[in-house]
Formats: sequence, C-alpha cells, structure tokens
Amino acid sequence: MSILCVSVLFPPAARADNPIVQTIYTADPAPLVHNGRVYLYTGHDEDNSTYFTMKEWRVYSTSDMVNWTDHGSPMSLATFSWAKSDAWAGQVTYRNGKFYWYVPVTSRASGRMAIGVGVSDSPTGPFTDALGKPLVENGEIDPTVFIDDNGQAYLYWGNPNLWYVRLNTDMISYSGGVNQIPLTTAGFGTRTGVANRPTLYEEGPWVYKRNGLYYNVFAAKCCSEFIGYSTSTGPTGPWTYRGTVMPTQGSSFTNHPGIIDFNGSSYFFYHNGALPGGGGFTRSVAVEKFSYNADGTIPAMNMTTTGPPQNGTFNPYVRQEAETIAWSSGIETEATSEGGRNIANIENGDYVKVKGVAFGSGGATSFTARVASATSGGRIELRTGSPTGALAGTCTVPGTGAWQTWTSVSCGVTGLTGTQDLYLRFTGGSGFLFNVNWWQFTGGGTGGNLLTNPDLEQGTSGWQVNGSGTLAASTSVVHGGTQALGITGRTGAWNGPAQDVTSRMTNGKSYATSVWVRSQSGTPGAKATLALTANGTTSYLQLTPAAPVNASGWTQLTGTATVSWTGTLSRAVLYVETTEGTDGLYIDDASFQ
Repeated sequence: MSILCVSVLFPPAARADNPIVQTIYTADPAPLVHNGRVYLYTGHDEDNSTYFTMKEWRVYSTSDMVNWTDHGSPMSLATFSWAKSDAWAGQVTYRNGKFYWYVPVTSRASGRMAIGVGVSDSPTGPFTDALGKPLVENGEIDPTVFIDDNGQAYLYWGNPNLWYVRLNTDMISYSGGVNQIPLTTAGFGTRTGVANRPTLYEEGPWVYKRNGLYYNVFAAKCCSEFIGYSTSTGPTGPWTYRGTVMPTQGSSFTNHPGIIDFNGSSYFFYHNGALPGGGGFTRSVAVEKFSYNADGTIPAMNMTTTGPPQNGTFNPYVRQEAETIAWSSGIETEATSEGGRNIANIENGDYVKVKGVAFGSGGATSFTARVASATSGGRIELRTGSPTGALAGTCTVPGTGAWQTWTSVSCGVTGLTGTQDLYLRFTGGSGFLFNVNWWQFTGGGTGGNLLTNPDLEQGTSGWQVNGSGTLAASTSVVHGGTQALGITGRTGAWNGPAQDVTSRMTNGKSYATSVWVRSQSGTPGAKATLALTANGTTSYLQLTPAAPVNASGWTQLTGTATVSWTGTLSRAVLYVETTEGTDGLYIDDASFQ
C-alpha cells in the first residue's frame, strides 16, 4: 500500500508539520536559499523498500518555512546515461547563473559509486547531465558543495573516508587532485569498539561558513547514527570535534544534516522514519529552527512533530498551487497538462492543510479552484483550525470528462478573517473524486483583482507595451487555460507587457502581485514593477523579487508592496521586465490586488 493511502492514520487534528512531506518518503535533505525562497532537494525512498531503493531526486520550496510547494522530480537516474542505480544523497549550489546538483550514483561501467553533476537554469529544473561522465569516482558517497568568500569552491564527500577537491569556476572540473582529510579523533571524535573506524565520522558531510568559522556537520557513528559536528579556521582543516547536534532518535538508523539561515533565523534539516510505514529505508525529511550559542557553537536539539514557526506570510488573494502544503492526508501529486503539478488520487475525507493564511481584516468573500474529474466529482469544504473545524464554504466540483480536462469552480465563503490555518477537505462518493491544480480567494479586504483580462483568455485585451515590443496571444505556450500573452522585439530590459492601473490605485495601500512568467529564450531574471508618475516625477516600485525564468517552464513572481506617492497621481503602470537582456517573454495568470 502506498504511503499516500495510509497517512490518514494520523489523528484527525494533525497539527504536526514535521515531516515536511507526507505524499512520498523523502531522505537526505539539501536546502538552498535563493531569491527569497528555500529550495529543498531530497532523495526519494520507494514505497515498501527493504534497501536504499532510490531512482530519482525531488524538489520542494517555501517562502515561510511551513507551506511547501512540490515541484516534482527534475532529475533521475535516467538523467545520467552512465549511471546504473542508487540516486543517493546530493547537494545543489548556485553559480554563474546556473544551478549545479552533485549526486552519487553507481557507475554502469565500474559498478562503483561515482559523483555526477546535473545542471539547470532554474532551481526547480529540469536538470541535465553537465559532463556525460562522472566528475570524480573513488567508490564513496554523499557530496556536499561549498563556495568560500574568495570564490573558491570545494566539493567534499566520503564514507568511510573524507575527501575534497577544489572546484574550478566552471563548477564541473577541479584542480589539484583528489585530497583526503585526515580523520583524527581530535578532529572528529572517538568511536569505541570499531578498530578500523576510530573516529565518529560516518558519512553525509555538510560544510558551510559562518562568522569566519568553518563548520562540518556530519552523520556520526553507525548504526544508528547521530549528527555531530566539527569546526575549523580553514576550509580543509585542521578540524576540531565540537559535539552532538542531534542524538540518535527517530526510527531511522541513518540521518543526514543540512543547515541554512533564512529570513533572520537558522534551520537544521534532517530525516527520520516518522510517517506510517517509515523506517531505515522509508525515511522522511523534517526541519527545526535553532539559534547558535553566543560562542558560535550549535546547541543539541531533538526531533519534533511541530517543526518551526511560520517565517513570513501566506497570501490567499494570489493564485496558490494546490500542491503547496503544510500537511496533507491521503493525496498524491502529479504533473498537470496545464504546467506544473496538481494534487490527485483524492478520496472522500482526504485533506490539505495550509498554515497561517493571512485573510486580513476585510476577510475573504469567495473561493475559486481549478479542478478536473473523470468521475462525478465531489466537494471542496473550506474549514479552519482542523479538518473538521468551522465550515467557511463548500465548492461543488463537477465531472469534466477526464482527469486533465480542467475547469474553474467558485463559491462564497464566510468567517475567513485574520490569520488562520486553512483546511481544504475533500468529500464525495467512493474511489478517486477529482484533481485540483490551483486555488485563490477574493475578498472585500483586497478589492479583488485590479487587472483587466488577468488570465489572458481574451488575448491582448487590456494589455499594452511598456517601451518597445510587440504583444501577441499565445495558444501553444500557456500556463493555465487556453491562452497566454507573448512579447517579442524588446529593445531594453525595461520593456515588457504592461497595464495601466492609475484609476485603481489608493495611496498608502498594500498590494499583492502574482504573475507567471516564461522566457522565449535565454535565462533572464524577471520582476514585476510599478511606475508611478506624480507631479511630473516618475518613481519605480519593485512589486516582486527578481527570479530567474527560462524557456522550459513557468516561474511564479509574487510579492507584496505598499504603494505611496506625494502630490497628484497622473499615471500608474504595472509591467513585467527583466533585470538584463531583451529576450522575449510570455506571461499568464496575473493578479494585482
């Protein structure tokens, strides 16, 4: 039986938010902070595994550390033609406008573990084989990558030993040969009872730098493992053992660390066997918030089911992917014909929890969801506090004729004000009911979507060009529905699709922006901007953080900004631009409210 079906064994209230993912078994976390989001790269333990049976890697992301978006599998064993098996623990880093994913796999030619490199223009992939062969091969595992302040990059790996190479700036070659770090008891602690493994170091190194001090956090003393760490004043040692980060616990005889700082807080990622059916070969990634001691040491911490507090806000008035989840029961995710992913295999009583949804003082008045059903559909119940909490509204989902034939349904809601945990509870008959691609609320507190033709289903209607370029409706490249908007002939980075919103602006008010963007070529950074002209002076307000876009998939730009001006506002234009270059763009499913 799939884990997805048995997860309902958790208590109905299900207030736990650890482990992070409930739809599959995940292992070996490798977090990366990029452009205001945390991207979490994991392995995937197959259901019912009795060994480390792993065929692909997965990606999740969050902007608030509690609600995680499932981006699917952008890299697998099939990515590497020379790999035979064992998609084990790796790590991603960003450099030169690209994302590099270092992973250990079993070489088809030698039968030994070797380290390959995947590369992508996007943090969510797809990744391709950067070399067509191993970067390095000595039969050992668990690569971690670190770029020092001076630009020198290092790749570390190893079990039973600990190795490193100095990566060149291309990140896919190295200089100076393969070097071994001496595993001394002073550097990595003392293990007793195992003559050929005198130190605590086992595997899974995670190397980073903080306040001039280098940290090497690792899985220690098999089996079962705990997490220990060492520090050094240099990237290659000598190392000094500092103690325990996380003791042995959690129903898995392995563990694997990852540490980041995000939005002013520090986070420790690990894995355990906490989900139903979980264990040493069916693991799940979890996370804890922590604070360094005043002297820079890491405090010992335990696994929890609560996880960290929310770090940020969750805006329900922009389009949200249904696969953005704090906790779920019963559902799975899959690729959707409209791009991205949808939640699927929904049965009566299944649910998705979204944590800390900021409805505001004005509150939500209606809810819209993009749905599909090959059967007779069912209902989406909108509840707060728990899967059986107060009912805010119910949307009826009809049959659409196929699981990927999509339609939008809407319903009124009440009682959704302030910040609340939202539960989408699915009800209906027997068997699979329907799929959900995305959802969005509107409300009196937001004034609704201020854009004309925001879903671009009416072609270019309501849209204009900021600067130079030509707009045209696209039916071959779309994010949702049947049309998107394309722009070609841009002569400046600031040129882009635009809409005049002058008559809809209120001075001093905060506005939430969401727009899906895709390049026609190249990998520029894209952002949404508001040009405000008041008393003859034009100022520019960045509405969303810049994010890389590419031609192989859609990227959502989101942000919230307060708009203000002095004097009389004569013109306000919202537009999508790039940070550099003049590549053609597509946009779709825009919201400004």
